[in-house]
Amino acid sequence: MTHAAVAVLPPAILLMGPTASGKSALALEIARRFPVEIISVDSAQVYRGMDVGTAKPAAAERAAVPHHLIDIIDPDQSYSAAQFRAEAMRLMEQICGRGRVPLLAGGTMLYFKALREGLSNLPQADVAVRAAIETEARERGWSALHAELARVDAPTAARLKPGDAQRIQRALEVFRITGKPLSALQGSRVPAEAQYCFIALALVPAERALLHRRIEQRFEAMLAAGLVEELAALRAKYALDANLPSMRCVGYRQAWEHLEGAYDRATLRERGIYATRQLAKRQLTWLRAMDEPGQFDCYAPKLGERVLRHLEEQIPRR
Repeated sequence: MTHAAVAVLPPAILLMGPTASGKSALALEIARRFPVEIISVDSAQVYRGMDVGTAKPAAAERAAVPHHLIDIIDPDQSYSAAQFRAEAMRLMEQICGRGRVPLLAGGTMLYFKALREGLSNLPQADVAVRAAIETEARERGWSALHAELARVDAPTAARLKPGDAQRIQRALEVFRITGKPLSALQGSRVPAEAQYCFIALALVPAERALLHRRIEQRFEAMLAAGLVEELAALRAKYALDANLPSMRCVGYRQAWEHLEGAYDRATLRERGIYATRQLAKRQLTWLRAMDEPGQFDCYAPKLGERVLRHLEEQIPRR
């Protein structure tokens, strides 16, 4: 990104990376050098009361630097990429209006993609259609619904596993609402408005094994901090079920199964760590598919200094 480009459009920093890559700590380091406000790009941190398993910034950190899109809905509600994009664009305009720089930090890559590329013209979720699909799944199994999807939308079915319930459900929902396959509708995107000069930063570990160790340590810390107890309290407060988006979040899904008696705490630890590693793998796949963002080894010495020097080259002092 050139100084000329930044002079034309207000800058916005996109700080992306897999779970346990140190995004939150780096965002705070950037905030000490630049006049930023942080917009969370995390589909789990939007939920109130889900604190331990989402690694939300501490109260002191949120008091030191303005944070947005954290604790905005209850866990019995849902939140979409379209909602994120609309709210993020509104917040970015307000932040720039205050003479500050939006810093969008998180690991929900679909949200970053929606922000940068726009969204497909897809219908909103239909509660009745979803309920009907879930009933069919209980009666026939998700493999049968995957076979049905293959008949009406072969390209989408080909990239989904028969057990990928969430995506199969959405693809069938779209077809039943519109009569058109999801694969056809995804090609008609609403263009993103070129209102900002995006400065993309990607935290990518040079050693995958180190990321795996950090994931293991962090999940163990979450268990010690009361992840299971937090979920038990949420289940007592809200009418939750295992199919809600909030309860499908990594860590909470495994804790739910543990509370249901599916397995013991040792198995919870193993499954939680495995699921988090799989999440990180998907996040890194998304990053590799994006348009060559500036990449930094998230565990390199003096990472903060390197990122700050890079940003100083991109964002002129005002």
